[in-house]
Amino acid sequence: MRIYIFLLILAAIASHDAGDCARILGLFPHIGKSHFMVFEPLLRALAERGHHVTTVSFFPLKNPPANYTDVVLEGAVQDGLSSMDLSMFEVSNPLMKVPLLNTILKNIFEMGMTAPLAVSTCESIIRQSSVIEALKQKYDVLIVEQFNSDCMLGLTHVFGIEAPIVGISSCGIMPWTYARIGLHDNPSYIPMLTTPYTSKMTFIQRLDSFISKLYVNDLYHIIQKKERAIIEKHFRVEIPDLDEIGKNKMSVFLVNTFHTLNGVRPTLPAVIEVGGMHLDHSTKVLPSYIEKFLNESEHGVILLSFGSLIKTSTIPKYKEDMIVNALGKLKQRVIWKFEGSGEEGTLTGNILRVKWLPQYELLKHKKIVAFITHSGLLGMTEAVSAGKPMVAVPFFGDQPANAAAAAEAGFATIVPYVDITEERLTKALQFVLSPETQLNARRVSSIWRDRQADPLETAVYWTERVIRWGHHAQLHSPARDMPLYQIALLDVIATLAVAIFIFLAILWYMLSKVFRLLFGRESKLKMQ
Repeated sequence: MRIYIFLLILAAIASHDAGDCARILGLFPHIGKSHFMVFEPLLRALAERGHHVTTVSFFPLKNPPANYTDVVLEGAVQDGLSSMDLSMFEVSNPLMKVPLLNTILKNIFEMGMTAPLAVSTCESIIRQSSVIEALKQKYDVLIVEQFNSDCMLGLTHVFGIEAPIVGISSCGIMPWTYARIGLHDNPSYIPMLTTPYTSKMTFIQRLDSFISKLYVNDLYHIIQKKERAIIEKHFRVEIPDLDEIGKNKMSVFLVNTFHTLNGVRPTLPAVIEVGGMHLDHSTKVLPSYIEKFLNESEHGVILLSFGSLIKTSTIPKYKEDMIVNALGKLKQRVIWKFEGSGEEGTLTGNILRVKWLPQYELLKHKKIVAFITHSGLLGMTEAVSAGKPMVAVPFFGDQPANAAAAAEAGFATIVPYVDITEERLTKALQFVLSPETQLNARRVSSIWRDRQADPLETAVYWTERVIRWGHHAQLHSPARDMPLYQIALLDVIATLAVAIFIFLAILWYMLSKVFRLLFGRESKLKMQ
């Protein structure tokens, strides 16, 4: 009898767990590997909690959970690793030295590069049968990347998917995404994501942010129209504006930022900061030759890495000599991620060049005292988590903004790649190695880690909350559904202006009558 009751209890628990399991579809159409590195831990965690996860992306998981299904997108040109030649940053353009014009042109160029990529990817996706089959299934929630394309939103409408959307971004909020949740993107204190500005901007910087945001928002609307036309032509249907689909379906927006590092921004209940979600806190064994190099260092080790996208071995010889000369003066040792190095690294003086390195594991090591970085958000997040000060060498994208935010927080200094000299790099290293900066880096790290819950746990909670309540638990601002003239109170201001004008006109009329009456009588008396 006891065994029978025990089996009934187990069956009840099993049925309860099965009922709580959701069908989740993840849609990630961008080819950037670093973007997907942010999303992967969330998708894996959801699958490990019993949910059935189907992911459409260019990057299949290694050793996925049993209830995880990969739908691999075709057409990625490359894996996105070590693909950018540093010589492209050596080209000198006189216009890029003109204040204001330089950053506007940079924004136009960089954001313009994403347009053809989004359109060509959309044209490819709509013809892939595996994607179409995945979209024909039923789902309880969608997790959709909010970056340079809304093609996936259009496809969900074509296939009648009504499930709520959890928006997710591997960087800060893109300018065109604010309106989907009714959040105001004010260029007076919210800088353009690709500019080296903080919230404390000069007049020229605010002007730059205003012009740049006008341009990129207009550009994105052009991309949306092209993607919509592609979908409508292929499936022979009419679909709503892609922006409207995003507004109506997105319930929560997970953003890979946290204000301690990225700066304070206006927010809403729908915006959830999960910066650091990708961090793996488990301890891993370092390669023996790197561990030996670390342990033998008397004064600590500086880590130098320009990330997975930039091919550091393409650096011009004169620039490499500047860096080597500055690093060679230090009593600290240096580990430099440098493609083409030996299997166990190439040691020259105090510099060990390695073709690959476990970056976060090294940053957590007690012997690492500073980090020279390209200012990618993932690497900077790892550094702030580990409490290591940084020399930021930004190149493109959101890197200048990340570097500016870290410098404002007081644990980084900026040396743009084009401005690197032996003297400037030496001064930057002296700054990050100073006791004051080292202390400040540890303080900022402690503040950054002081949260109610781990960022990955936070992301899982909010995803499951959307599964539980769907569209019934609205978290967006009413401003989402209001026209601009109402948000800006233009109708109220116009009404008040007209009322004031009418009042002044009546007052003028009455006063003129009174003055005419008074002065008219006085003049008549004088004449008599």
